[in-house]
Amino acid sequence: MTTHLALLRGINVSGHNMMKMEVLKTTLEGIGFTNVQTYIQSGNVFVDTKEDSTAAVGFKIKQEIFKAFGHEVPVIVINKADLEACFVNNPFLKEKDTDIKKLYVAFVSVELKAENINNLKISQFKPDEARIDGNRIFIKYAVGAGKTRFDQKYIEKKLNVTATIRNWNTVTQLLKMYNEK
Repeated sequence: MTTHLALLRGINVSGHNMMKMEVLKTTLEGIGFTNVQTYIQSGNVFVDTKEDSTAAVGFKIKQEIFKAFGHEVPVIVINKADLEACFVNNPFLKEKDTDIKKLYVAFVSVELKAENINNLKISQFKPDEARIDGNRIFIKYAVGAGKTRFDQKYIEKKLNVTATIRNWNTVTQLLKMYNEK
């Protein structure tokens, strides 16, 4: 069995794409996933399956959510190594006096190249900062996520990818949960 972490984008936000986590859990168990565990209402779901392919797991979850809830929800599936890489590769963690509350990670649907940072035109969002690392974009907001235009919609449009963003506290908790599994 392989444990996957599905990151659902845009559920239970401002009254849109509402779904109770207990119902989602039961729904995913109904299509063969085991040890389904959710974390907070914003769509972080651990599932165990014999399927190794993150793309196949994501597709299956996305289809079932549409079938059961009628919501078209983007799903990005990652593994434990992806989360561990967040802690090793996040350049902002190495800075002195980093405010953890301003750190975020955008998980994207494809592997990015370092050159993709130019496409983001991050300089127009100064003093916000971003660094690309594979299928992640590390973000350090100067003020906070709610006061910037450098958000998931912008990233998706500029890079033509699917993206979902998690704050650093959530990333930390998700890795802790992975380690407890």
